[in-house]
Amino acid sequence: MGYTSEVQTWHGFRATARTMLAERLECDPLVIEAQLAHAVKDANGRAYNRTTYLKQRTEMMQRWADYLDKLAAGADVIPLRAIA
Repeated sequence: MGYTSEVQTWHGFRATARTMLAERLECDPLVIEAQLAHAVKDANGRAYNRTTYLKQRTEMMQRWADYLDKLAAGADVIPLRAIA
């Protein structure tokens, strides 16, 4: 994507996306975690939960793309004033 680690790290990008998907777009945290490929920590959970949430993840990623397009176009941005 062209960012250096001084500007943005992959972990930071994932954390930002995780936060915005939950807070701004009100996406289900289970679906977000599945999209981020986070593994279930519990051995029983890994053995029995094979849910992929594919339909929900597809819808979430389209909402994410639409949200980023709006931000790029200047919509839904809160202007900040510089402090003198």
